Amino acid sequence: MRTARFALDPAFTIGEVNPRLFGSFVEHLGRCVYTGIFEPGHPAADSEGLRTDVLELVRELGVTAVRYPGGNFVSGYNWEDSVGPAEERPRRLDLAWRSTESNRFGLGEYIGFLKKIGPQAEPMMAVNLGTRGVAEALALQEYANHPSGTARSDLRIAHGDKDPFGIRLWCLGNEMDGPWQTGHKTAEEYGRLAAETARAMRQIDPDLELVACGSSGQGMPTFAEWEATVLAETYDLVDHISLHAYYEETGGDRDSFLASAVDTESFIENVVATCDHVGARLKSTKRINLSFDEWNVWYQSRPDPHPVEDWQEAPRLLEDVYSVTDAVVFGSLLIALLRHADRVTVACLAQLVNVIAPIMTEPGGPAWRQTTFHPFAQASAYGRGQVLDVRVDSPRYPTRKYGEADLLHATAVRAEDGSVTVFAVNRSQTEPLPLEVALNRMGLTTVVEHSALADADPDAANTLHDQERVTPHPVEGTTLRGGTLSAVLEPLSWNVIRLA
Repeated sequence: MRTARFALDPAFTIGEVNPRLFGSFVEHLGRCVYTGIFEPGHPAADSEGLRTDVLELVRELGVTAVRYPGGNFVSGYNWEDSVGPAEERPRRLDLAWRSTESNRFGLGEYIGFLKKIGPQAEPMMAVNLGTRGVAEALALQEYANHPSGTARSDLRIAHGDKDPFGIRLWCLGNEMDGPWQTGHKTAEEYGRLAAETARAMRQIDPDLELVACGSSGQGMPTFAEWEATVLAETYDLVDHISLHAYYEETGGDRDSFLASAVDTESFIENVVATCDHVGARLKSTKRINLSFDEWNVWYQSRPDPHPVEDWQEAPRLLEDVYSVTDAVVFGSLLIALLRHADRVTVACLAQLVNVIAPIMTEPGGPAWRQTTFHPFAQASAYGRGQVLDVRVDSPRYPTRKYGEADLLHATAVRAEDGSVTVFAVNRSQTEPLPLEVALNRMGLTTVVEHSALADADPDAANTLHDQERVTPHPVEGTTLRGGTLSAVLEPLSWNVIRLA
């Protein structure tokens, strides 16, 4: 196969990686919360009911911002139900997922969970603009963030949380363009409500960061028009607009599935163009950034292997088991986010535990890493710094959905100490891909490590009964000589090459 090539030069950069790019998402959906992160009585549970085995994996994953409590769930969420003594909290019907919500895990428990992850974990709170509005958002903000001396801040203190939660990053609703959303609105209706909510929240604290709802996907019939209409109302009041995207293999079309990031990059670039068009029309010097706060591989078209009856509590929902192929696509989506780090300043892997997640658990049993855990953990560990401008010269292949796509998908990040990490995917299902990288003025002399996630069985997965079936392995033969990196990428592989 023809060699794929690109060049790196410290003078040509995309932008600095915001740590929030490695965010995740905890929604009251299925077993993400209950028997996921929270399971009182589990052998590994701490005094607050949090599973310490899950906490260890979340820290290893390298998660930063954690979006909560939804998702579709938030559009029927009464925050007041989730505070105060747990035994006094009401049980409610969750219309989004046709489940029963006990509210045993609530706002205070969420903040406690973040504190136990570590200082890198930041709250990203969504407000209900489906069935509720401005008044409820202000009440939640006062309860969460005001120090003391008002009814709601003193109520938080009475509930055992003396210190304010200090939530800086807020989502103004969720997927309000979607007809499936409780309280679905037109762009005009949502834009006005989001603007009113943002304006009022900034009266309490002008330094908040606010995320307006963008389209639920690039395929939505109102895509781009929705963003333009919403931003016309909110441009000077918000900091980010959201993007959501999920991908799956359908009809046996694995070639297109492997090129899913082609759509991701197109989606990002089209939203950036729309944001900048609105800014130009408003003659504003402000720049709206992107919050890609839901992204993942999600097999929505597959029948659920765990059919459940309506209104169960914490049923098994959306518990996809991820293969090597899924992990390679997942890694490619991470590459797409990094390649646009100048505008994508928040991103949330949906979700964190059990529900389309990198971490799986069994009630009363173990927790383990899915295949997708590894690309995320490696990107979070080594993808900090300046993203270098990578323009590949690669062999191409035909896809049904996206036309011709590069076999190589890659980016590179230069850390503060000058070391560089190359993240690369070989989309070929059958052929190794030779790679050469010209390192211009980079001052690099050593290959520290080349690891790959690949397997002879592209459908291999980690399961309850074989939890370490798929893990990254070292790759031999990668060299750095005369300013040129030479490597061979295995077929259908995610690669991390660290240079110093």
